[in-house]
Amino acid sequence: MASSGAVPNHAFRRLRGQRSPGEFAAAVRRAAREIGEQVACDARYIGRVEAGEIRCPNYAYERVFLHMFPGLSLTDLGFTARERVRGRGARARTGAPLSPITIHDRGVGDDEESDVRRRAFMAGSTTSVAAVSLGLALGVPAPRGRAGRTEASAVEEAVRRIRLLDDRHGADGLYRRAAEPLRTAYELLDAGTSGRATADRLYAGAGELALSVGWLAHDSGRLQDARSHYAEALATARVAGDPGLEAHAFCNTSFLARDAGRYREAVRAAEAGQHAARQLSSARLVALLALREAGGWAGLGDRAACELALGRAHAWFGRGPSDADPEWMSFFGEPELEALEAQCWSALGDWRKAARHAHRAVALQDPHFTRNLALYQAQLAADLVRAGAPEEGASAGLRVLPLLDDVQSTRIQAMLRDTARALAPGGRSEQVAVFLERTRRV
Repeated sequence: MASSGAVPNHAFRRLRGQRSPGEFAAAVRRAAREIGEQVACDARYIGRVEAGEIRCPNYAYERVFLHMFPGLSLTDLGFTARERVRGRGARARTGAPLSPITIHDRGVGDDEESDVRRRAFMAGSTTSVAAVSLGLALGVPAPRGRAGRTEASAVEEAVRRIRLLDDRHGADGLYRRAAEPLRTAYELLDAGTSGRATADRLYAGAGELALSVGWLAHDSGRLQDARSHYAEALATARVAGDPGLEAHAFCNTSFLARDAGRYREAVRAAEAGQHAARQLSSARLVALLALREAGGWAGLGDRAACELALGRAHAWFGRGPSDADPEWMSFFGEPELEALEAQCWSALGDWRKAARHAHRAVALQDPHFTRNLALYQAQLAADLVRAGAPEEGASAGLRVLPLLDDVQSTRIQAMLRDTARALAPGGRSEQVAVFLERTRRV
């Protein structure tokens, strides 16, 4: 049922025809696979679109819908043009309230006007602040008192928006801006909900939001903050009895532990995540957790255990995607599989094998995901240099630098600095000299 004030999307409903929402969602997932996208579309998502709760789809869904209905635009599909729902200009034109914490595509910094509005909004109720601060323009005032479906949807949309912007721009400029919606989400949980179904959605949404904010901290080098957010998400999963959220929390915790040099913890967290994932039906989730385990074994220098975990990861990955794959795993396709394996071989000191897998990751990656493309290129540059190919490594590094105009990631910048340090003692070919000079400027 549509929220009051939402305008039903009759055009999209007509395109569904006689198919049920579940059947149409399956068609969307098939179309996504045809173009190399991964979307976790289900009947509930289709229902939200038709109810008008989703005014404009994210970029992944946009590409899928335009592939399914060639020749039609977003407005033909019944959606609002993106420029009307994203950015300050659209809100100013329509008279919609400016969110103090809105996360949108046209910059991530606070300004004087948002500071003034923040103080004004904080005088209102918790749920009113939530609907606005989570950046979801619903067109109606949020209810007071207990949280309902509107607030649960706002939390879910905030998670999607953060992930979208991270794919495009990296974490550095987003982290502090995303922390306030997270605080609000947990305030909503404390305030209570209007029913069990809403409570389940809100717990899951708050946990996923904690993981998304934790990842922004992780990728921007704030490892202790990330550890705290991941622990918060794990506690939320345990309270809610949500094995999917628990597996996700352990997955991120394992990744963080590996990056922090706590390799035994990385292995244990990945194993715990695989135990939680057994209650689900997602082969891809188990594959990713096996890769996390492999990364821990590689850090410990245990090549045999790493190879066993990699073998399990490939076997589970080979079973293909399924309807049970979590929405947050949309990033996990063949390019990420190759990149994570490259990291394992790097940790084991097999630079040539690492470079081969990193090259495959770059070749397979959709250029739309700018942040991942920059990460894979940086990984390739590091592996080539250490494999004894300095000029090729410098060339790969140079291809990363233009992407940093759009991507703000402390992790990627640190990788480039490490590669520059590895090159500095060597010869001064023209390509290497250009890379070193441009890296210094960045």
